[in-house]
Amino acid sequence: MRRGMSPRETKRLMKRMGLSMDAMPDVQQVVFRTALKEIVVEDPEVAVMNLKGQKIFQVSGGKIVEKAVAHEDEELIIPEEDVRLVADQTGKSTEEAQQALEESGGDLAKAILLLQTK
Repeated sequence: MRRGMSPRETKRLMKRMGLSMDAMPDVQQVVFRTALKEIVVEDPEVAVMNLKGQKIFQVSGGKIVEKAVAHEDEELIIPEEDVRLVADQTGKSTEEAQQALEESGGDLAKAILLLQTK
C-alpha cells in the first residue's frame, strides 16, 4: 500500500489536470464586503489556484475583524444577529448592545469591550 504522494508527484498530477497553485506573497489584508458587513483578514496566507484559466483564491490564518458597513448618506445598518451576539456575550440588554454597536461603527469586538467596561 502506498503511503502518500510526494510534493513533486502531487505537483505533476495537478499540472496534468490543468491545475496550478502558488502562494501570493506579502499580502497584508483581505477584505470581503457585503451589503451589510465587512470582514477584514489581517496578515493572511493566500494561495492562488489556476484551474483552466479560472482563478480560485484560498485565504487562511490572520486576525479576522467583522463590522457593519455604513454607506455614504445612509444610516449604519446593524444586523439583528450582531446585536444578539453582543448582548449574549456581555449579559446586557439588546438596546444597550445596539447602542454600543452604533458607537463602535458596527465593530463587534469594540462593542463588547465597550459594554464590559461600563
